[in-house]
Amino acid sequence: MKQMNINLPCEVKYIIQMLETSGHKAYAVGGCVRDSVLGKEPKDWDICTSALPEETKKCFEKSSGRIFETGLHHGTVSLLQNGKTFEITTFRTDGTYSDNRRPDTVNFIKDLKSDLSRRDFTINALAYHPKEGLIDYFGGTEDIKSKQIRCVGDADARFREDALRIMRALRFSSVLGFEIEKNTLEALVRNRKLLENIAAERIHVELDGLLVGKNVKNVLTLHYKVIEIIIPEIAALVGFDQKSRYHDLDVWSHTVKAVANVEGARDNRILKLTMLLHDIAKPECYTEKEGAGHFYGHPQAGSEVARKILNRLKYDKKTIKTITKLVQYHDTEIKPSAKAVRRWLNKLGIEQMQMLISVKAADASAKSSERLMTQVKEIEEITRILDEVIKSGSCFSLKDLSVNGKDMIDCGISEGAEVGKALQQLLELVIDEKLPNEREALLHHVHTFSTVCTQFKHTTDKNQQKQRTLINPHESCSQIRHKSSKMQEKL
Repeated sequence: MKQMNINLPCEVKYIIQMLETSGHKAYAVGGCVRDSVLGKEPKDWDICTSALPEETKKCFEKSSGRIFETGLHHGTVSLLQNGKTFEITTFRTDGTYSDNRRPDTVNFIKDLKSDLSRRDFTINALAYHPKEGLIDYFGGTEDIKSKQIRCVGDADARFREDALRIMRALRFSSVLGFEIEKNTLEALVRNRKLLENIAAERIHVELDGLLVGKNVKNVLTLHYKVIEIIIPEIAALVGFDQKSRYHDLDVWSHTVKAVANVEGARDNRILKLTMLLHDIAKPECYTEKEGAGHFYGHPQAGSEVARKILNRLKYDKKTIKTITKLVQYHDTEIKPSAKAVRRWLNKLGIEQMQMLISVKAADASAKSSERLMTQVKEIEEITRILDEVIKSGSCFSLKDLSVNGKDMIDCGISEGAEVGKALQQLLELVIDEKLPNEREALLHHVHTFSTVCTQFKHTTDKNQQKQRTLINPHESCSQIRHKSSKMQEKL
């Protein structure tokens, strides 16, 4: 037991007190204690107790909280107290892990030390009691001080019990900035193929956490062989010489640097995943001419490879759609003009446009200095123009147009697909600054164009002419009127 004062939430104190009043032992345990020692605010508070699940339920039958049977098989019940949920788990030892994920059986016990001995890493095998202080049987506090991740007991056994711990070790290393202790690392590498037995949904949650960590660059650089188990496609990136004056790093090193340099994101997780996969198809698209490497078509090919990877890892449809689109456009030129920016906003929307700029900035930051300076200036100018376009309330989507579908029908446009086409043509004219986004001007253009088309169709039908002169919907009203008079002269 060590002297350390941790400020427990009132709900946790209440839970411990209620269990002890009934003759049981109870402690705050695990990550909440670790974060408290690190001086961080815990997100969740877990309690372990000597009380059996049924005894725990009985303790809170008359309390103001609500009890839920969330995991009775493994000794866990949950208490909803003051709008917060707290997991209360009976001290236990685990049986065999036939699936490398969860124990087939558990044995409920009365001994705290035995319960802590089954946990993954020493930094998580900590318990705390308001009167007894910090309980640390396995040197977790020393490992926190030395910033290392070390398995409790036999590392091989811990990873074979639950292979997800391999990804958890990498996540903790990335998030906390800790190194993985030598014996733990060797066991982690030896057992990495066991990750193939773990559900993809669990894998991608740990991957997300790893990618947003402050130490992600070191983790991806040092432990890429583990990442290869869940994303085999990255193996081809490692050491792949790009042979380009714009790149002084191999594809994997460039990828890692780009992931680490992502910033300014609304959804940092999405952008980190995008940078992890943005050059995934470069090796298969590689060609060489006069000693210089080229990767023609790698963004589009990469988008498709990314889709396969994300589907395999069971990401949701929205995440997959966003990332594949960002990968597809990450290398596309965006001209620094208001017209070009409005066109991209029409294609992507504000949020994805901002994401794409962040992707381009991260990509540029991982290139050679020769290319970096040019792209940084371009990106800064595009960002400035984007901010101006958004603040000015410029029209770049159909919902921003001053006319709608009903207006098109009132102008004589046939209901159905033709209405959508007409609105889209008007939007393109507004985006290109050939028409103002003013109701009168837009309706005048539609009336004029519709009238010319009707007159022309009537005349050609009457004279049974097979050749047609096309009217360009991007022409101004005056141009259309001029063409109309010329057509009438000829006919």
